[in-house]
Amino acid sequence: MPVRYLLDTNICIYIAKYNPPEVRERFAQHTVDELAMSVITLGELYHGAEKSQSPKKASAAIEQLINVIQVIPMTEPVAQQYGKIRAKLEKAGQTIGNNDLWIASHAKAEGLVLVTNNEREFKRVAGLKVENWAKS
Repeated sequence: MPVRYLLDTNICIYIAKYNPPEVRERFAQHTVDELAMSVITLGELYHGAEKSQSPKKASAAIEQLINVIQVIPMTEPVAQQYGKIRAKLEKAGQTIGNNDLWIASHAKAEGLVLVTNNEREFKRVAGLKVENWAKS
């Protein structure tokens, strides 16, 4: 099956920290081929690992994750979406964090649903499909 969902950084961290049943149930409804993360998310995860008390252990956990969840590289359409979305948000005075902007652009360019625990920020991006699997 083709990729359908792009995992945001905070949902990856939430899963790793808490392994909540409601999120496990949602994951069980999909094949791993349907799930992916942006290279931006991967960078944020490695950043968090480097700042953690156990960088080697945290990095090993990330390596396990990317053995299962594919990482989607940046493409020119993502950059184009970034430019459009950023300009619209700035014009509306509704900016979001730079990495979140890249992740939203990635999801939108690829036509994917963004799975996040940060609905408030991502809802500012018009036309972006967002789901929060942490909500029961």
